[in-house]
Parts: sequence; C-alpha cells; structure tokens
Amino acid sequence: MTPRIHLGTALVPGGDQLDLYSRSDDFMIVLDRNELMSTRMNGSEIALAEMTLDRLGSNAAPQLLIGGYGMGFTLRAALAMMGTKAQAPKGKITVAELVPEIIAWARGPMAQVTGGCLDDPRVSLIMGDVGAVITKANGVYDAILLDVDNGPDGLTRESNDGLYTPTGLQAAKRALRPGGILAVWSAGSDAKFTKRLEKAGLAVDEVAVRARANGKGPRHVIWFAKKM
Repeated sequence: MTPRIHLGTALVPGGDQLDLYSRSDDFMIVLDRNELMSTRMNGSEIALAEMTLDRLGSNAAPQLLIGGYGMGFTLRAALAMMGTKAQAPKGKITVAELVPEIIAWARGPMAQVTGGCLDDPRVSLIMGDVGAVITKANGVYDAILLDVDNGPDGLTRESNDGLYTPTGLQAAKRALRPGGILAVWSAGSDAKFTKRLEKAGLAVDEVAVRARANGKGPRHVIWFAKKM
C-alpha cells in the first residue's frame, strides 16, 4: 500500500489536533486515528447541499450558510446547483470556518480539489465560529448547512455541542427565513437529537445517505429540519 504523507497540522481552537495527509491523489483530514473526511468519501457531503437545495425548490437566489468548509464538497455542490459563475449573481453562500489551516490547505496542497470555489463571487468567507454567525442572524438564511463535527456532539470541539442544544436550535430557527431549512450532517443516527429538533418546532426529515458518491460505503445521516 502506498504510504500516507503528512502535509500539515492544525489545532482546533478549544479542541484537538487535526492532521492533513495525502496518499497518491487522495487527501484525508484525521483526528487521532479517526478519519474525519477524505476525498474518497464525499457522497454525503455533496448530498447535504443537493438535497437541501432540492427542498428549497423554486427559490432562484437562495441565501445559504455553510459551517464549516471541510474539503469544500458541500460548497462546490451548492454552487453547481445554483448555476455557473456566468449566471451570477444567483444566490449567495456564506462559509464559516473556524480553523485557518483548513482554508490554507484548501488554497495550498488541495488547490486542485478546491477548484477556486472560495473565490467564486457568490461566496463570502467568515473565519470564525458558525454558532456566533447564527446567533447574530435574524431571518437571513434560506438554509443553514452544518458539518462541523461527526454529528450532534462536539467530537473535535466540545463547544460545538451548543449548536445542537435547545438554545442552539432556537438560534438557528431565528436565523432562518420562513420555510428555511436547518440541515445537519452526521456519521450516524441520534434519536435524542431528532426529538430536540421536533421540540424546537421544526418539521424533521431524517435521511440516510451513503458516504461514497457511487452509493457505496458506510451510511451517514442528514437531518433536514424545516421552519414552518
């Protein structure tokens, strides 16, 4: 097997260490021995964008908030569904990313994967906590797409837990426009989180998706919670 090559290290503010590796043409971001994301398994991250925009239906110019950037699969899928750069402006996407090295890797060793998506005129990048961005917003977004951990628990950063508490969910609800969607990616199901979404007054649809774009790999979960 081709050995992994270590390309960089990042410390998550208030959290743990992340490491970027490459193997041949693949990249992976690792926490301890846990592979958080990789270019080999991006199907559910793409589905996070595509299924959210499908649910928004005829909205020609959606306002989206994505937290965080990761490897950019969700961002690129959203941009693709919103039309080409030549058709811009056609919706706007704000990306909130807490870890500066994630963006440095996107613009550096992973530039070919990134494909210039961060420089798209429809994209605004905020370096900071997506929770703070949500808290400051009031009826701004048509959709909030969260993929900042392995699910509704603070694996990489304990304070991420606040996004998934009743208080955090009410903040997300306030930040959404009527009919807006809170979409949350997870490595697995969580019945307690489903109940918290419902108690927040959101209409919940929990969908299982495959990790790989070809429909194979482990099953991940996306919650689509709609503000009525």
